[in-house]
Amino acid sequence: MSRDPSNGAPSRRDELYAAAVRDFGRALDRLAAGYEADPEKRHDLRQDIHLQLWKSLEAFDERCSLKTWAFRVAHNTAVSYVTRERRKNAGLVSLDEVEWTEGIEDHGRDIDRQRALRQLADFIRQLKPLDRQIMISPANTGMKIHRIKHILANRFLEEKGYV
Repeated sequence: MSRDPSNGAPSRRDELYAAAVRDFGRALDRLAAGYEADPEKRHDLRQDIHLQLWKSLEAFDERCSLKTWAFRVAHNTAVSYVTRERRKNAGLVSLDEVEWTEGIEDHGRDIDRQRALRQLADFIRQLKPLDRQIMISPANTGMKIHRIKHILANRFLEEKGYV
């Protein structure tokens, strides 16, 4: 923690950072989870988000809320992360090209809810960053969400043999 040299108190940046982590830390962790499935890589992404947030607060001029600032920094950091990972892995696909994960053992009607949610989260992680952001952020357009849900539902039903 940096200190104000004149009185030894925490700096304004440190106070803002502490407030952001206290108020939005769990939501920032959920945002990171929406971008990275692997726990170790997700930990690295969260650390990067926190570092970039702390650095950015030096320039925070309160023209927007601290929440808006924190999520903007987190989103931009996550998008940069995804871009770097994409270059390394080249595994992301467009919205219309999402493929079902191979190796689904249970093709019965009574698929367990947890498994279905994990599978859906994996599908969402395969989306391009903009489409993924829309699925994890309630403030984005409803039309895109509707389209993504429709595609995912159709793929799910096709895989289960209902269509």
